[in-house]
Amino acid sequence: MTERVGFIGLGIMGSGMAANLLKAGFDLTVWNRTPERADALVAAGARRAATPADLGAQCAMIFSCVSDTSDVLEVILGEQGVIEGAAPGALVVDMSTISPQGAQTIAAALAERGVHFLDAPVSGGSEGAARGTLSIMVGGPADQVARAMPCFQAMGATITHVGGHGDGQTVKLVNQILVVGTMLAISEALVFARASGVDLEKTLQAVSGGAAGSWMLSNRAPQCLRRDWRPGFTIDLQQKDLRLVLQAADEVGAPMIVTAQVFQLYRALQAAGMGQEGNHALIKALERLAGVEVGTGEG
Repeated sequence: MTERVGFIGLGIMGSGMAANLLKAGFDLTVWNRTPERADALVAAGARRAATPADLGAQCAMIFSCVSDTSDVLEVILGEQGVIEGAAPGALVVDMSTISPQGAQTIAAALAERGVHFLDAPVSGGSEGAARGTLSIMVGGPADQVARAMPCFQAMGATITHVGGHGDGQTVKLVNQILVVGTMLAISEALVFARASGVDLEKTLQAVSGGAAGSWMLSNRAPQCLRRDWRPGFTIDLQQKDLRLVLQAADEVGAPMIVTAQVFQLYRALQAAGMGQEGNHALIKALERLAGVEVGTGEG
């Protein structure tokens, strides 16, 4: 824990991740575009940087977790980005979900300054970020993965070095294909159960322990029954990830039949003003088609 650690991006995921680094004893400096989001961490002992460049100058290991490829490019390679402050030998670790090509572009630009890079997107929702149980998919050189491992272990329970620069992002897109496909199946199943008149709580109890069981079923289906649309991950962010999936799949010629359907269903929900609801609100699109509503909002 001798290297000073920086964290950029204190949103729904980054705030919990940064808090776990601080709890683990790391000397932490933080920056967020909306400064007040850093207040709780600063009160708990973190330093506040003036800009990403300032953070880069203070820290030997810099983590970022922001919304989209353009945001990552700005905070790392922009006019006041990390690259303007980071010293040769520093390590930048981006934990956002961006395009694989974007990760490779950042790695190449940093390498010209002698700065190392890892792409390390995460899965597990805001719950995993808060609990330090995220799954982290890492692309980049093995020696830098080992260097960052103590920090990864403070934020995640499953850390997998999947390959070179950009490969972490590709594996995260695989994850998102599975997430939305599973949520669509859960939505269909719950709407069918509701239309058929069976007890939904008992139905979940019956199927969760068998072959149909999954993290999404265990964590998101109960929220659907409670009509609890608080996000572990918002529709807007999920839709951004699906755009990345569809772009990457088009480049390699992979069919995205279910993913493309979910993209269109989320688009309809966004048009209805639901973009900030949790991605499990996908079920609302099927409820509208079926003319039924799953759950009562109770419990």
